[in-house]
Amino acid sequence: MQALWMLAAALFFAAMAVCVKIASAWFNSAELVFYRGLLGMLLLWLLARSQGVPLRTRYLGMHAWRSLVGVVSLGAWFYALAGLPLATAMTLNYMSSVWIAAFLVGGTLLNWNPQRPQDHPLRQGPLVLTVVAGFAGVVLMLRPTIEQNQVFAGIVGLLSGLSAAFAYLQVMALSRIGEPASRTVFYFAVGSAVAGAAGMAVTGLSPWEWRHALWLVPIAALASLGQLCMTRAYSHGATLVVANLQYSGIVFGALFGMLLFGDAIAPMGWAGIGLIVASGIAATVLRSRTAPDSPAEEH
Repeated sequence: MQALWMLAAALFFAAMAVCVKIASAWFNSAELVFYRGLLGMLLLWLLARSQGVPLRTRYLGMHAWRSLVGVVSLGAWFYALAGLPLATAMTLNYMSSVWIAAFLVGGTLLNWNPQRPQDHPLRQGPLVLTVVAGFAGVVLMLRPTIEQNQVFAGIVGLLSGLSAAFAYLQVMALSRIGEPASRTVFYFAVGSAVAGAAGMAVTGLSPWEWRHALWLVPIAALASLGQLCMTRAYSHGATLVVANLQYSGIVFGALFGMLLFGDAIAPMGWAGIGLIVASGIAATVLRSRTAPDSPAEEH
């Protein structure tokens, strides 16, 4: 069931990207981040109220850290998008799943007790391999390249994936202490609105037209739904499986591009899609056949 939450999140984020692509003709990136955060705050406040979930929290520092690393990831990705080919920037951002696998395996190695052979780090090896295989599918789809004068932008792109991994790990930490998903996503929306407002102070405001501004509503709604589903998946699912299924977002994005914008998918791209789908199925099957090996794997 948790796998379905991540697939739903990937679908919502891909649909949001379509709306962002359209709205970017009239709004700059800082405005889109700000309005996404502002309208998301309203939607999540309504959701929390309907659920009887108070937005006041005793863990404001943890929410602030989750918002900070999430906003840093978003900002670094935007910088990478400006300085790198699109395929390269997206590939580096999707390395977040590889970082998560590395963190989990590293944590298991550090905490491994030889007296508990059932917790041996190598037991997670097959799931880690599915994450790596899924990333190989991303590389096949996007075929990233980098020039000598783009090294700094590439480092920033790596930072976008690394900070995204930290954000997802913080989501898991918030879940462990009992924070509801609606509250966690609300505070991320607050952080996005603040960061977007700061960016707007530099970039300025675009001319306002209501028929163009209507696109801001689905952006905020789809972003909120995607964040809620992603938070639910990372909070309760097997982390390596969820990290693998996150790659499905790029598959949905490619299919949306083909259907809505006439983008062509090369034969190697279809091979990459097949590898991503196969690795996701393999991870789900592997997970269904084994019990949680350790707290790190489960969360």
